[in-house]
Amino acid sequence: MGNFLLGSYTVRLDKSGRIKIPEKFRLVLEEEYGKEIFITSLTDESVQVYPLPVWEELSGVSEEAALHLQPTVRKFMLRVNRKGNQIRIDSKGRILISQTLREKAKLEDEVEVIGLSNHLEIWNKYKLDGTLEEKPLTNEDFEKIAELMPRGKPK
Repeated sequence: MGNFLLGSYTVRLDKSGRIKIPEKFRLVLEEEYGKEIFITSLTDESVQVYPLPVWEELSGVSEEAALHLQPTVRKFMLRVNRKGNQIRIDSKGRILISQTLREKAKLEDEVEVIGLSNHLEIWNKYKLDGTLEEKPLTNEDFEKIAELMPRGKPK
């Protein structure tokens, strides 16, 4: 199956603020990382869902260094932890998105769940479409992406 979260699915947000994680995403999350996740928003445009081990590595929680004492890291940690929560995927494959996060990202009814390799983003479907139309990829973007991509022979 592979260990990447790739693709996009439209799902319904229930009245309690829960979504059912699409099956392909849920299987990767649970098999590769377990059921513990961290949900937050980095920009208020969308909600990010990180497997807990990925979040711990990204945020330096698992490191013994005092990264959290650096001002920019501290500001980042205050923001994401103020809005974020560590939760567990329930037995039906659902996660609860807090009201604060739902309001900030304007999540209601149908939402788009997008796999971004090692985490998910949840978007208001119309807001995502508008963002993609307003900020299309340019030739300069493609050049920068090509610079960042690892070079190697195909297997």
